[in-house]
Amino acid sequence: MSKPFDMELFLAGVLSGSHATRQRHLRQATLIQAEIAKRWQRKTPWAWQRKHLAWFLEHCLTGRDETTRYYYLLTIRLLARRLETPWTFKI
Repeated sequence: MSKPFDMELFLAGVLSGSHATRQRHLRQATLIQAEIAKRWQRKTPWAWQRKHLAWFLEHCLTGRDETTRYYYLLTIRLLARRLETPWTFKI
């Protein structure tokens, strides 16, 4: 049996800011991971493509407040930085 993916360890190198900010990024990244895994069966960020994160922004955050969408965008940018990809996203 394999261990579940540790998002905290994955983001450890790029997380900065206050404890509350780091916890928010971890919580949001875990939710993003769960939604992508449910839709595309891609369990780790290493298997993701840009389209997966763009889908999350478009479909999972529909109807959410602008502030919420912005905070998720920040988390997605953090994930892209950790994956060392040149992906850009807009809300």
